[in-house]
Amino acid sequence: MGIIVPVLTLVYLLLTTVSHAASKPRMILVGGYVGSWKVPDSPSNTLNHWAEANRFKVGDVLVWAYDAKVDSVLQVTKEDYDSCNTSKPLKQFNDGDTKFKLDNSGPYFFISGAPGSCTKGERIHLVVLAERNNVGAGSRDFGSPKVSPVSSPPASTHAPAPAPNAAVGLKVGSGFLTAVAIGLAMA
Repeated sequence: MGIIVPVLTLVYLLLTTVSHAASKPRMILVGGYVGSWKVPDSPSNTLNHWAEANRFKVGDVLVWAYDAKVDSVLQVTKEDYDSCNTSKPLKQFNDGDTKFKLDNSGPYFFISGAPGSCTKGERIHLVVLAERNNVGAGSRDFGSPKVSPVSSPPASTHAPAPAPNAAVGLKVGSGFLTAVAIGLAMA
C-alpha cells in the first residue's frame, strides 16, 4: 500500500496537468510566420490553405504581424468576405500587431483593408471547432465537427451484430488508466 498512494498521486497530478495544459489558449501567428498577411505569391499558396491545414479551438488567439502603414485586418461577414467589401467591417484593426481571440465555435472571415488586396487573395476564412464533451469526465476532444447525414438510411437497415469476441464497452483513452492499474496490481 505504501507505493500505491504516491503512484496514484503522481497519476492524478499528471492527468490534471495535461488536462489544464490542453485548455490553455494558444497564440497562433496567422500564416505561420511574420509577414504572411500579404497578397499571396500564387493561388496555390493562400492563407486559406494554411487555415485548412490547422485546427482552431475556442480560446485560441490569432496574431497578425504586418506593416500598419500600408495594411490592416478587417473582420467581416461571409457576404463581405465573398465580395471583398471593406466598407462595413464587424471589427477593424490597424496596429500592425493584431491579436484576436476566437471566442466562439464556427466560421470567421478576415480580409485586408488595403485597397485591392482582398481581391488579389489577401484574406482568410477559418473555422473554430466546437468542443465535444461526450468523451469522458474532464477531457476535451477538438476533433472534426459532427456531420449530419444528408438523408436517413432506410428503416429496414440494421447494423451487423458484433463478433462474439469483440471488445464491448471500452472507451478511447481508457488504455492509459488500464495500464496504470495493471502496473499497480503487479507491484
